[in-house]
Amino acid sequence: MPAENTRLTAQAEALEAGFRHALDHLNGLDHRSVAATRTPSEIRSRLSGHLPAPQLGEDPKRVVDALVDACEGGHLGSPSGRFFAWVIGGTLTSALAADWLASAWDNNAVNQACGPAACAVEEVAGGWIKSLLGLPTEASFALTTGCQMAHATALAAARNALYAGIGHDVEVEGVSGAPPLTLLTNDQRHGSIDRAARLLGLGAKALVAIPTKGTGRISPEALTQALIDHRGPKIVVLNAGDLNLGAFDDFASLIPLAKAHGAWVHIDGAFGLWARVSPRFAPLVAGVELADSWATDAHKWLNTPIDCGLAFVKDEAAHRRAMAFRVSYITAAAEGRDPMDFTPEWTRRGRGFALYAAVRELGQQGIAAMIERCCDLTKDLVEGLAQLPQCEVVAYPVLNQALVRFTDPKGSDPDADDRRTDAMIAAINATGEAFFSGSTFGGRRVMRISLVNWRTSADDIRRTLACISDLARNLT
Repeated sequence: MPAENTRLTAQAEALEAGFRHALDHLNGLDHRSVAATRTPSEIRSRLSGHLPAPQLGEDPKRVVDALVDACEGGHLGSPSGRFFAWVIGGTLTSALAADWLASAWDNNAVNQACGPAACAVEEVAGGWIKSLLGLPTEASFALTTGCQMAHATALAAARNALYAGIGHDVEVEGVSGAPPLTLLTNDQRHGSIDRAARLLGLGAKALVAIPTKGTGRISPEALTQALIDHRGPKIVVLNAGDLNLGAFDDFASLIPLAKAHGAWVHIDGAFGLWARVSPRFAPLVAGVELADSWATDAHKWLNTPIDCGLAFVKDEAAHRRAMAFRVSYITAAAEGRDPMDFTPEWTRRGRGFALYAAVRELGQQGIAAMIERCCDLTKDLVEGLAQLPQCEVVAYPVLNQALVRFTDPKGSDPDADDRRTDAMIAAINATGEAFFSGSTFGGRRVMRISLVNWRTSADDIRRTLACISDLARNLT
């Protein structure tokens, strides 16, 4: 068995090398630059070279070590406690370990025939999430790559149900020849809604933005008018935490109104739907359970590894009709749930393992405590920035999102302040001490603050404020 022993030794050495490199990366987050220190072109040049001769290849450990070395400096420190850009969480320890195991087990989690344990764990974890979020027990669910595909999945179910209601089988006939389907959305909608409409063949013209007049919240009067103005099948898309203000639509008022006009109601709750778990913030999502479908991300506020989105659909039959497919070479489950009946994927990793681990590690109280801690730290950061004469707070946090702008205290040139804000973001990121992203709100450039990472601490906020304060003194 010498050859077998050699193979097992090489396998162990490569996997142990990967484990050590991963630990080194995680243990260095507090002192490593949050920003990448090498550009993609520099990384490409370090990776370039001739493909190894087919008959030779390379030792697995050498490959792992070389890959780590070539990519050194090319990783964004998004798992760091001082990463405030976009809405990206860290990864809980058990969820990371479970994700490693998912790769080692290497089952296709598409049905029970291919991944028995993966499907069982996904079914249990999905039920837990429904309970945590207070969604209807009868709702079906799907694990997807992220909220983008969660929207596409839920809206495919909506398309199916709405067209079925007028006698059109969209899964057979397609959208050609069917009455146009309109999506009435908050004017602060995320771009993933637009892409979902395109993926589903509805097109950008199907999207109608309802003005929120700077509040980020649709008024009942504005929704009523939009519902009257647009005849035919309709989907109303409401926000549970928009990307700029973190604003929540008034679900208890708007959802019954939309349903009275025959509309399907979909909730974009990429991060904000998790407020439901916190007793302090749950009132923000009061009435959200009245909707027809919901989309959220576990890799945001539950801090699973990327990628893990979730779609929930109250009408399981519509969800299944939109996604399920039967052929002779696929073995369907005799009992229980086959994930492929609810997702657009035919091949998928076992995302349920990390989801299951994250919920077990934190529990309901732990998730609530993490959410509230993130919101408190967001407030601390914004209040600290408000003390700087060069910083204007555009939007204080409702939850975990805020907007600030860097201005000349003696000036009155908004265009110059736009440039100053973008320059400040770049300067902060260049230090490597913290990382932020920009946005445009009300026609003006702002710095977004978003905090969903379990690692972020009071010391991270202190370090970030010290960095920005030093830079602001030299801001011109």
